[in-house]
This record gives sequence, structure tokens and C-alpha cells, in this order.
Amino acid sequence: MKKVVVMGAGPAGLSAGYALAKKGLDVSLFESENQVGGISKTVQYKGYHFDLGGHRFFTKFDEVNKLWNEVLGDSFRKTPRLSRIYYKNKFFNYPLTPMNALLGVGILDTFVIVASYLKSRLMPFKEEETFEQWTSNRFGKRLYSIFFKTYTEKVWGIPCSEIQAEWAAQRIKGLSLMSAIMNALFKSKKNNIKTLIDQFDYPTYGPGMMYNEMKNKIQTMGGSISQNSKVTRVNHKDGKIVSIEITDPRGKRNVFKGSDFVSSIPVTELVSILSPSPDPEVLEAAKKLSYRSIITVDIIINRKDVFPDNWIYIHSPEVKLGRIQNFKNWSREMVPDTNKTSLGLEYFCNENDKFWNMPDEELFKLAASEIEKISICKASEIEDYTIIRVPKAYPVYSKGYRTNIEIIKNYLTKFENLQLVGRYGLFKYNNMDHSILTGLFAAENILKEAILHNTWDVNTDDEYHEEYKESNPSDKEIVPEQLLGKQPS
Repeated sequence: MKKVVVMGAGPAGLSAGYALAKKGLDVSLFESENQVGGISKTVQYKGYHFDLGGHRFFTKFDEVNKLWNEVLGDSFRKTPRLSRIYYKNKFFNYPLTPMNALLGVGILDTFVIVASYLKSRLMPFKEEETFEQWTSNRFGKRLYSIFFKTYTEKVWGIPCSEIQAEWAAQRIKGLSLMSAIMNALFKSKKNNIKTLIDQFDYPTYGPGMMYNEMKNKIQTMGGSISQNSKVTRVNHKDGKIVSIEITDPRGKRNVFKGSDFVSSIPVTELVSILSPSPDPEVLEAAKKLSYRSIITVDIIINRKDVFPDNWIYIHSPEVKLGRIQNFKNWSREMVPDTNKTSLGLEYFCNENDKFWNMPDEELFKLAASEIEKISICKASEIEDYTIIRVPKAYPVYSKGYRTNIEIIKNYLTKFENLQLVGRYGLFKYNNMDHSILTGLFAAENILKEAILHNTWDVNTDDEYHEEYKESNPSDKEIVPEQLLGKQPS
């Protein structure tokens, strides 16, 4: 009888566990945190619900839609989408619309933007290896510097000249300034015009509601989920994983054997805890990969309404703040007092750097001063706060990462009973539904006793994730979601 061990209980791990438990398999999940859901969990504080960023439930995958509806059903609500960019004391539509963007920056900058774009067409970068080169060739250096550079570098913590063009190509999907302007000025006669979703599904009490319920259903079907259980060793022999070692908060260690293993823990950690250890080349490749972390300063404001957006991107370089979530506008049930507003202030950093280790009180003082500086609210209106640190939120597509991940991939695929899933496990900037799909694919491979799906291939197509086709679009939007380095759902 198969005994499946799943390392990590985020969206990918839970989806694999759920699919396997439904078929009656013996499945055990191990999660290092005290709550399931990974970076898609929802944190509760004094009756308020805080999402770790924004996690929308939208997908083109039938398997994922079916799973979501099966688990939560009527607990979804339709949420209208509104997001903007804050830059130089002004708000710009997001996704960008040409007239709003060009008029917002002023006549002089508009002229420079157009001239810069024309220059990029006449003298483009001959190579497109970096985010800066790829984006400048399509939008011009000036527009790149205004709407792309600052926020992207806040998110990743490295210059755009060091971020791989592959990341830009995956997110922008071939748009350019000229195609955007032409799209806005001239009404297309063609049907099936692509635009972006203007609403999405969202659980009444945040995405954590989905994963808590998935956990409950797995246990009801006979599966087990152990929280506060960190995988500290993965034993292998003769091309197979044979067992994992778990360490609880008290330092107690237990060994769990299995026939099949699914890993959604950071691939860099997985490589480091394999026993026997991999070749030095593999270990060195793992050391060269890095993840970007976030800190959310979640505040409660003594005001009924603050702004109408679901979220706002903060491009202004004078503050460190990257993005603001307004949870009341995702779901009113996220805020227990209708006369109050809760905001999630997102800061990007590296795990264990100076900002990560800043005391909570200092973090709050900084956040309160910055939120007042950009005129969102007064610091005196904030009546309470809580701070959440989220390690390894984003895999960093820095120079050379592709070579290093290939070395690791080639080594790990030799284990015939091990499958990697999720954003952490595959070191891929997946959306939430992509991660779930990798979990479902891994489960199907185990059930069919054959590799029908290669989880590494998920999220490699050229079609942009959040575009859909319609006959008569009402708004000619440009620059797809996630272009500027946002945390995907």
C-alpha cells in the first residue's frame, strides 16, 4: 500500500494531500509553521483578518476551479477590482491607461517619454538579458524609469540590470507603448480582444479559509497533518527517498517512512538536508539561489473609509513602503467594526538583514510616518497594529539563476519517488493557482503510478494568466498585472 509523505502544507502541498486522501491513500503532511496555507494563509488579530498580501481566486484551469468550489462552495464572494499606482503625490490607474499616465506625468515628461520610446525603436539594446533591457526596448528608457524601475527594485532588492529578462517576458507578454496607445486611440474591429479581469472570487474571511477547510477535509478523510513540524533531514538510498526526519519546537526528532514523497519546502533547503549529501556542485548551486522576504505592518485605523482601492502600489522612492492592501475592500467581513479600516503595509527585504531584524516598535513607527507622508492617513488615527514576517516569499530571478536551478533539477529528478511542487519547491514565481495545479499533478502521477505530468512545466506557456477574451471591452487597459513585481495570488 502506498504511503505518501508531503513536505509543506501550503496551497501546493495541501492540494496534493487533498487529492490523494480523496482516493483513500495513506497521506501525511508536515508543516513547519503553526498554521497551514503558506504565504496564502490568513492571520487573525483581535477579530481582524489579515491576508499576507493580496491573493485573488482567479484561474483558467478547470481542475483548480473545481477544487476551489468543492472545498468552499458558497463561501466565495465576487470582489470588484480596483488598484492604482502612487507616484509623486499622484494616483495613476493600474493597469495603466495611456491618457491617464501621460497626462499625469505632465507635458514635459510626456514629450520625453515619447522621444525616449522613439529612440528605443531606432537604437534598441541589442541583447535582452535583463529586465532593464527588455522593458526599455518596449516602452522606452523614460517610461521604464518612471513606472517600472523604482517599484521593481523595491521588491527584489537588486538593480533591474541584474534581474533576468525571462521574468519580464513572462509577466508582460509582448506589449509595447505603441501597441498600448494604438489600442487606446483606435477602437478595434476585431472580436476576442484581450483585457484583464475586473472582478475575482475571494473567500469571505480571506484565503486562509480555503486552506483551513482543506486541512479539515484531509483529516476527515483519514489523512494526517502535523504543524510545528520542520523537516530537518531527507534520507535516500539507491535513487529513492526512503524517509524524512521531523524536529518539533522542543527539539524532539521523529522519522517517517513512505513510498512516495512530495516536497513544497524551499528547494534550497531540501538540497541542504539530503542525506547522503549531494555533490558539491549541487550544494554550491543551491547557495547561489536566493528568496526575497516581506514584512507586513498591519494597522487598524479609526476611520470608516480611507481609499476605494483593493490595493495601491507605492512607486515613490522617498518611502520604503512597497504596497498597501485595504482588506475591507476585499471583503467587509475581514473587518469586525464597520467604523474602522484595516490596512496591510508591505515591505520587502532579505531574511535576517537589518530591516528584517528591526524591533516591532521601530517598524511600526517607520510605517506610521510613511503612511502619513504619502497622505493616506494620519499616524494619530492608527489605534493598533500587528507585524508579520514572511520569509522566502519570492524566488529571485537574478543573473545565473537558470543555470543553478538546472543543476539542482537534474540532480533531484533522479529520485524516482520524489516530486517537487509549489513556488518554494520549484523555485518558480507561480501564482496561487499554478502552485495548486502542481500539487494536483503530483497527486495524479502517484495515483496513476506514472509521470503523466512534469510539475516543472507548469506556468511556462506564453498566454498571460489574468487576461481573458471579450467581444466589446469597455476599457483599453495596458501593462498586465504583475508587471511591476507584485506578489501574485
